[in-house]
Amino acid sequence: MTTDTIAAISTPTGEGAIAIVRLSGPESIGMAMKIFKGTDLHHVDSHTIHYGKLMDPNTKEIAEEVMVSVLRGPKTFTREDIVEINCHGGVVSANRVLELILEQGARLAEPGEFTKRAFLNGRIDLSQAEAVMDLIRAKSDKAMSVALKQIDGRLSKLIRTLRQTLLETVAHVEVNIDYPEYDDVEEMSHEMMREKTHEVKKEIESLLEVAKQGKILREGIQTAIVGRPNVGKSSLMNTLVQETKAIVTDVAGTTRDTIEEYVNVRGVPLRLVDTAGIRETDDIVEKIGVERSRKALQEADLILFMLNYNDVLTEEDEQLFELIQDLEYIVIVNKADLTQNLDIEKVQSLAAGHPIIETAIIDERGIEQLEQAIADRFLSGDLEMNDMSYVSNVRHIQLLKEAKQALQEAEEGLEMGVPIDMVQIDVTRTWELLGEIIGDTASDALIDQLFSQFCLGK
Repeated sequence: MTTDTIAAISTPTGEGAIAIVRLSGPESIGMAMKIFKGTDLHHVDSHTIHYGKLMDPNTKEIAEEVMVSVLRGPKTFTREDIVEINCHGGVVSANRVLELILEQGARLAEPGEFTKRAFLNGRIDLSQAEAVMDLIRAKSDKAMSVALKQIDGRLSKLIRTLRQTLLETVAHVEVNIDYPEYDDVEEMSHEMMREKTHEVKKEIESLLEVAKQGKILREGIQTAIVGRPNVGKSSLMNTLVQETKAIVTDVAGTTRDTIEEYVNVRGVPLRLVDTAGIRETDDIVEKIGVERSRKALQEADLILFMLNYNDVLTEEDEQLFELIQDLEYIVIVNKADLTQNLDIEKVQSLAAGHPIIETAIIDERGIEQLEQAIADRFLSGDLEMNDMSYVSNVRHIQLLKEAKQALQEAEEGLEMGVPIDMVQIDVTRTWELLGEIIGDTASDALIDQLFSQFCLGK
């Protein structure tokens, strides 16, 4: 348990109905009482809230009218005493309350320090701590559901079960080596070792199979809308976002820079980037926008390539097909309500099997088909949200891949007849890698780095 008391503002900066200043540590209640005028917080029940006023000890004047929550450890998020001071929303009010608390001896919390204390005090493990940030940053209901299940500890329980299986296997080998005289202990054979490693490897493979979908739900899909000027890129973005984010005119080259916005499509979070039309131009400002558009293409997970139904296929269009040929894309043929001048057969040939959706953005025709095509492209079937096995964290995915590789090497060693005690090295390595996911074998430097990415009051 820690010995000092920390404090921070736990609500977003800006105007609002209330702001919350949180304290955690052994002196939380005592420090609050130094400035709180109302019920004696030392004698109230845990998990109760109380009305009163904060007094500035220096001026003896009322500083704020507040509601103060008292939560006694260990039944709190950090397993320490916690006090939450609910004051009026606004930058000045919240900062004033925080200043008063710091003057009483509290230390300003570092980013993520409340969650870090929950981890260090055994309230949650490292994967659950990271899921807290995933929950805060969730861009869709499904992403939120995945994060909640991780906070609930479902992934942690599976990882601990796998580690226990590996630990028992390693322990069995150690007993055989160190105490060969014990006749009542079954000797660990190559076949027994192979059975255990295969069992764990199969579970890891199951996690990795859905990891791509979990990562998409967590981070979203970087999606670039590209095409020649005036094909309807900005109109598509406005339709998907359901509000006017981009200027729409009949004048080619209206969009001079990239415009970004998040949108939820069938449970898939997209980070939409409306790019400037890619074409040769002498306009200096537009030229910069075109270069940024080309950069957005290379960084995108998905490209929505737009053509016009009533325009002939141009050399610029064919060059764009060449530019994105090795990337993930969907072709959108817009303005399908107008006379056809586009050679659809040639478009199909150039698209080489990629989806082609005909739309009339002005009437929102084809939007549902486009959304379904995006979902089908990135989420294979319906997500079973009752299944806890959606690994979404890049760090977890990498550790699982390394663990799978270590088990693969163990299996290869068994096939070659390598002595059990040598194969055990790879099994132990797998156990350590899985431990890094939940924090059992993570270094202090890694833990500090992870929590430094949290917001200040969390």
